[in-house]
Amino acid sequence: MRVLVTGASGLLGGGVARLLVRQGQAVTTFQRRPAGVDGATDLTGSITDDAAVRRAVAGAEGIIHLAAKVSFTGKATEFDAVNVDGTRRLLRAARAAGVQDVVFVSSPSVANSGAAIAGVGAEPADPDRAHGDYSRTKARAELLALAADSPDFRVAAVRPHIVWGPGDTQLVERVLDRARRRRLPLLDDGAALIDTTYVDNAASAIVAALHRMEHIHGRALVVSNGEPRPVGELLAGICAAGGVPAPSWSVPGSLARAAGSLIEVLWTRAGRAGEPPMTRFLAEQLSTAHWFDQRETRRLLDWAPAVSIDEGLARLAGHYRAR
Repeated sequence: MRVLVTGASGLLGGGVARLLVRQGQAVTTFQRRPAGVDGATDLTGSITDDAAVRRAVAGAEGIIHLAAKVSFTGKATEFDAVNVDGTRRLLRAARAAGVQDVVFVSSPSVANSGAAIAGVGAEPADPDRAHGDYSRTKARAELLALAADSPDFRVAAVRPHIVWGPGDTQLVERVLDRARRRRLPLLDDGAALIDTTYVDNAASAIVAALHRMEHIHGRALVVSNGEPRPVGELLAGICAAGGVPAPSWSVPGSLARAAGSLIEVLWTRAGRAGEPPMTRFLAEQLSTAHWFDQRETRRLLDWAPAVSIDEGLARLAGHYRAR
């Protein structure tokens, strides 16, 4: 199959592209900077550029769309331009080019209003209730993607939950940096039970989705390791792998959520670069349960995670030892 992977310069996108290459697929990657995936044809460009998107989709039979603006803060217009308008542009170009299948890589946050999630499946995306511009725009983009599904243009959404692994700068490096500087608190003693997804498992589930479109098109599926753990235990495991002390102090989750709301507003108004030390979304993720029923996902994808949380932490520790 000729497959286009957008956003392959990221941890998960690169993993997806490399897995497809190993399977013998003809892979093209498309993102703003070179992805460097051996065996793939690398195209650079922006999902906001009509001509670049048309060039990227030309000749593809399947597309896995990961390119997105992922951040806790930033201008709302930028999230809309990349996540919503970029997805709309890609879908339009893909249909015109005769692409058969599109896997839209989404997020469970598209259906999360901040309340605890315990053992549910893929609830409908709801941009009006989603917290933060990232979640809001990913929800709108997912609705656009699934609305485009038809018998001759099959579209499905896969929502991997909290992806991490060696080389991860979104979660692992931030956890280690803040823990090293003693700026990583536990919220409510780190008791919230959460699901996560080791990167190799997330990549294999997404690739499985492309091969199982006959069974899943028109719907969304949440993907995780299916091993819920207290967030404090997971953070301690990441810190141990990276050789830094685990967080040992706690603040009330309600206080962190309120502080996060204020901090992100002030951070954005000040035009500061990077990520703030706390946002409401981050506080919610660290203080409320969010784990998912994986039975339907595994049945429909004919898939199961190959790397356990403990094995993933061992691989993470090996990565840091090698460094």
